[in-house]
Amino acid sequence: MLRPMAAELDNRQLKYLRGLGHGLKPVVMVGQRGLTESVLAEIEGALEQHELIKVKLRGDREARLGWIETIAGETGAILVNRIGQTGCFYRRHPKKPKLALPHGKP
Repeated sequence: MLRPMAAELDNRQLKYLRGLGHGLKPVVMVGQRGLTESVLAEIEGALEQHELIKVKLRGDREARLGWIETIAGETGAILVNRIGQTGCFYRRHPKKPKLALPHGKP
């Protein structure tokens, strides 16, 4: 469950995205009210603009895991990495991709 929909990317591409995501700061925070529609809309907008984002998830472990699944399912994003209360998500822009991923295995 750690990487929903990660089958679309190979290990080399995931490693590259994890490296890029390491220096990012969270752009969206999921707080005590949980994953509301407005928070999902913020995540959608951030993915549209940046492609690779970090989301800070406040809550117990079970809630965080559920929110990660919901974020990935609702937005079509791929969970690149999860450490503690932070998840890093990637969704390629359909028309104007900003990140050039390394080519997959030959």
